[in-house]
Amino acid sequence: MGFKQFLKRRTLKARDDRRTKAAELTLRESLYPICLVTILFFLWGFSYGLLDTLNKHFQNTLGINKSRSSGLQAAYFGAYPLASLGHANWILRHFGYRATFIWGLCLYGIGALVAWPCILAKSFPGFCMAIFIIGNGLGSLETAANPYITVCGPPRYAEIRINISQAFNGIGTVVAPVLGSYVFFTFDDETALRNVQWVYLAIAIFVFILAFVFFLSVIPEITDADMAFQATETHANADDKPFWKQYRLFHAAFAQFCYTGAQIAIASYFINYIRDTQPTASDALASQLLAGAQGGFAAGRFFGVLLMKWVRPRWVFLWFLTMCIVFVAPSITQRGWTGMSMLYVTLFFESICFPTIVALGMRGLGRHTKRGSGWIVAGVMGGACVPPLTGVAADAHENTALAMVVPLCFFVAALSYAICVNFVPAYRDPADAFSTTEVGISGHHADEESGGEVAVLGDEKVVPAAEIEK
Repeated sequence: MGFKQFLKRRTLKARDDRRTKAAELTLRESLYPICLVTILFFLWGFSYGLLDTLNKHFQNTLGINKSRSSGLQAAYFGAYPLASLGHANWILRHFGYRATFIWGLCLYGIGALVAWPCILAKSFPGFCMAIFIIGNGLGSLETAANPYITVCGPPRYAEIRINISQAFNGIGTVVAPVLGSYVFFTFDDETALRNVQWVYLAIAIFVFILAFVFFLSVIPEITDADMAFQATETHANADDKPFWKQYRLFHAAFAQFCYTGAQIAIASYFINYIRDTQPTASDALASQLLAGAQGGFAAGRFFGVLLMKWVRPRWVFLWFLTMCIVFVAPSITQRGWTGMSMLYVTLFFESICFPTIVALGMRGLGRHTKRGSGWIVAGVMGGACVPPLTGVAADAHENTALAMVVPLCFFVAALSYAICVNFVPAYRDPADAFSTTEVGISGHHADEESGGEVAVLGDEKVVPAAEIEK
């Protein structure tokens, strides 16, 4: 293969108006791309877990209060809508998934490099700027990775696929606090800051290598035409409506905003909660307890996946989110190990909520899938809004436990979507239509790559794919 052919096979631009075999990928065909993209889930889980540990670390080393330290979460998650509704979504719609993966990894690496001089200068605002760049990179990755895992393979297993991939995100959130407990809290302040520098340098090197791996890899590009085909085959033709009338999508984005904000607030102030309710616990021990809680979070995803084999994902989602409310409420008034245990159980039940909102919210969007996924991922901005409110409440009352009333309120707001997707037919029917479809289970229809005619969006002269079998 010549150099020109090599570059041509790895072009980063994909036509969105042509249907390909990617519309009907089988489990075997989707295995390699899913494994490759799942690495990204671990990456941003690690980054998010590291952020929760750094929140308390900077309170100690830079002498800042709880509400100001939440600037890390505000910078990190505030970047998400800029990526998911802006630059990353534009790249996704005009070039494709692989280009967006590479773009996100490059931004992540640049942000990690920018963190180095900011830590040297002990500049908290500078480090927040570096985190903002990293947030743009991770927001780009989430904009592409969540919908890619959801649509890469048989639609009936979408919720199971994304929860398995997100389980590796949970593993990343476990590894980061464990690392932080040993390299941030067991050294003097100067040594600990140097350790932070080396961690971010290692991250930069790894993500640049991974970006090159994505450039070399040939993974299926799933187009708008592919998703329109899936919506037609399952009779979940929500994409017949204009984008601005996709009310289910916007409700899912609202639920994602509320849920993610509550999840991030609890994790961000978990160490503070332990220190306030259990004064004998050190920062290192509290960080290790956070890792244990995140371990429960990861385990909850695997448990949720098992349940989804026998119970519809929408019912599992409703049960898990309701349990989050049931168990976070006692943590407000309980103290010591009892209160901490309530948060442990809450994190366990948080596990499947985020990925299941993504999967259910994208059901039936068809040609609107790429654009719609950006709105659901933009809901992650809740992580920039709810933690500062929780921090203000904790500072005002000098009590982190009492501040847990803030995430409780946002959990209740997110529950509105779980109720609708189970009891309102306009929400429930498109979700159920994908649960029984044979797309990706039976053989492929004809497609352009094999020489058959398929539907091309906006071109009425081409025979629709649905008529090929007639």
